[in-house]
Amino acid sequence: MNTKSKLFARCILAGVFSYAAYASAHHAFSAEFDALKPIELKGVVTKLELVNPHSWLYLEVKKSDGTVEQWGVEFGAPYSLKQKGITKGTLTPGSEIAIKGYRAKNGQNFGYAVSATLADGTSVATGGAPDAPANPNPTTAAPR
Repeated sequence: MNTKSKLFARCILAGVFSYAAYASAHHAFSAEFDALKPIELKGVVTKLELVNPHSWLYLEVKKSDGTVEQWGVEFGAPYSLKQKGITKGTLTPGSEIAIKGYRAKNGQNFGYAVSATLADGTSVATGGAPDAPANPNPTTAAPR
C-alpha cells in the first residue's frame, strides 16, 4: 500500500470514528423519558431555545395550590419546528401554551413534548424522536 492509500484509509477511519462518537452521544427517547408517565402541562412560556439536535421550551406551570413550578420540555429540531410554524416569534415569553408529552425518568420537572397547543388553539406536533410514543393517554396523565 502506498503512502497516499494509507493516508486515505486513515482519513476514512477517522471519519467513521468521529461519526460513531456523535451517534452514541445522541440519545433515544427511552434513554431519558418514561413512556408510562404521560404529562399534560398548561403554563406560560419563559424561554424557547431553538438549538440542534433538540430544541427546548421552558415554562412556568401553576399548580392547583397556586404555587408555580418551572418546567422544561424537549422539542424536535429547529428546522422541523419552523416547517410546522414554531419560531421564536410564535412562542414568545409570556405566551400561554399547553403541552402533552412524557415525564423525564429522573422525576425532575423535565419532559418530552409530543404536541403543543398554542394560545390561539393551534395544535402542533413538536417531538422529533422516532422511538417516542405518538399519543400520551390523557386519562393517565399527571394533572397540572
